[in-house]
Amino acid sequence: MEAAPLGLVRPMRGTSARSIANTPPRSRPPLSRPLKAMALECAMARYPGLTLRILAGTFPAMGPGKARLVGLIDTTGSISAAAREMRMSYRRAWQLVEAINASFNEPVVITAVGGKRGGGAVVTDFGRRMVEAYCHMESKASAAIAADLGKYSAHLRKPASKSKAR
Repeated sequence: MEAAPLGLVRPMRGTSARSIANTPPRSRPPLSRPLKAMALECAMARYPGLTLRILAGTFPAMGPGKARLVGLIDTTGSISAAAREMRMSYRRAWQLVEAINASFNEPVVITAVGGKRGGGAVVTDFGRRMVEAYCHMESKASAAIAADLGKYSAHLRKPASKSKAR
């Protein structure tokens, strides 16, 4: 298979862009639990002040937002629908998908160009494994600092309650 031009991801061998675009998310191989639930659970399990970002050189390859985006793409089968769910522009979501794919040795998300039935996006098995691994590392990092964080937080000021302006 020839190398894809920068910014484009070719489908896996033996699949066409049309077959990928027309594969409903529910017919893809299931995970031990749905990726969307896992990504959202991953985000809720961590301490809000802790953000784990995995770097590829100097650029973040995976963080909580990218993990959630990949999870939503897996659930919806669409970058556009995932972007709407995250209240993000389609352009920004597309840029993040390109950045994610450029950060890894294998594609995380495969896209198909729109047509009569519209395009689509598929999270690869590799992509699912990367999000699962990220969430596992994030949980471990949160658990490792939980006790120290509790002691540290005792010295922080409580946020002032916001009163409604009349």
